[in-house]
Amino acid sequence: MHLDQPVRIAVLHFAHETVTFLPNDTELEDFIYEGSPARGEALLRYDPKSYIGGFVKCAREFAGVELVGIESPLFPKTGIGSGWVTEEAYEHFSAMILSDLQAQGPFDGVFMSLHGAMGARGVPHPEAELARRVRKVVGEKTVLCGTFDPHGNEDEQFLQAADLAFCAKYYPHYDTYLQGQRAARAMVRAIRGDYTPAVVTQKVPILSPTVLQWTGGSPWMELVNRALTWEAREPDVYVNVYFGFPWSDVPDVGMTFQVITNGNPTLARRVATDMAESAWRNRHALLNSTAIHTVAEGVKLATEEIAAGRRPVVLADHSDRSGAATWILQEIVARGVHKALVASITDFKLVKLLNERNVQPGDAFDHEVGGRVDASAGPAVHIVGKVLGKGEALDGTGGRSDWISVSFGNSNVVVLSSYLMQVMETSMLDNMGLPPANFDVIALKSRVHFRRGFDDSGFAAAIFLVEPPEPFLGTVRLDALPYRNVDVTRFYPYGVEEFDAGAGQRPGIRG
Repeated sequence: MHLDQPVRIAVLHFAHETVTFLPNDTELEDFIYEGSPARGEALLRYDPKSYIGGFVKCAREFAGVELVGIESPLFPKTGIGSGWVTEEAYEHFSAMILSDLQAQGPFDGVFMSLHGAMGARGVPHPEAELARRVRKVVGEKTVLCGTFDPHGNEDEQFLQAADLAFCAKYYPHYDTYLQGQRAARAMVRAIRGDYTPAVVTQKVPILSPTVLQWTGGSPWMELVNRALTWEAREPDVYVNVYFGFPWSDVPDVGMTFQVITNGNPTLARRVATDMAESAWRNRHALLNSTAIHTVAEGVKLATEEIAAGRRPVVLADHSDRSGAATWILQEIVARGVHKALVASITDFKLVKLLNERNVQPGDAFDHEVGGRVDASAGPAVHIVGKVLGKGEALDGTGGRSDWISVSFGNSNVVVLSSYLMQVMETSMLDNMGLPPANFDVIALKSRVHFRRGFDDSGFAAAIFLVEPPEPFLGTVRLDALPYRNVDVTRFYPYGVEEFDAGAGQRPGIRG
């Protein structure tokens, strides 16, 4: 293609981070709300600080590039607090995307904003399957590119159907906009014949809880830096590091590296081998990088920090996947902790009931809250207090949740939410009328993303990651999870002790 010829690129979105062990499926209706599905400019303006935003901004800097927003579902309103995507939902939205691609084609490229950890019933590799279906519609010459979350569970299948993939490197995911920009540049170059992807995918048998994968500290920081160093020293090399998402019971779970070069498969193999061997050498450190406390220990440590004049203290309940867990709330009540904020406890039925009754700030509150959805959530907790506020919040995972705040005890507050609410920034609490500086203890339902606003900023005087003592759903003891599609003995640290980096490599050969 000559440089002066126009280029048409389709942009689509289909993403979810699926906790397949949760009892509530992610249904078709969960993807449908005001603004979703989206198409045209509405889709192109979606999430302007993330993958699509970076892609659109960069692609439009090239002369002659036309972008077409394909009708697509946005992130479900349940956020990451829901289980398997139903086959009905997957097939419905896949058909919607393919139909719009067919109607608006032809295209020189298709950009797919994905995630990598979608678990869909009846579809073993949802992202790769979507790429295969898109390929059939748009043809072999069209360049296909996807962007992914580092918690993707990817293998070679996506890049056997597509040409390019770009994955955020940091956790918290600070570089999603940047990866969208890189995807745009590489795609336009590939369309115009200046970049011929040669790819290698390398699986590494390491299964790690997401709470350990914080890239702000060693050794995960060094793993990311090694990828960045390869990209800096070798022109046109892209290295994707997928930490893996163990909460999806899917066959390609676990750590993966993808290396993409400009027509140099030998270099791709070399880089993939180096990255895999580095990860394997550091496997023990990777899985022992973060201290995890019991809930009781965490609350006790928090009270000690406050007594010593160090406040506020953040308790991060990394193990709560539904959002309904009450373990920290129970401990705060039992210990008589003062000036504690619990944000939040998911209780869809109670929030719906209170909204139907049109409760208002100042109304009395006397209800059982949270728990009950499964064993990992624990029992409901009886709270007597007063309604402080209500509203709707959009958290950093894309979840949309009604919320109601309730004061109780001695200057304590609990936030009730319709869905799992992952508070990433202090501003989210400010917007709810709950200035975090007013509290001594702030309990959040997050593994790492909360570090954006509470750690990297220096806001928290101390941080303790906690989980209940049982091997519940979000535990660091992954061998306690009821996997059906994953044999944990094929991973370190649950069985595998030897690994040959070269044996697990898969080239990305389409066709």
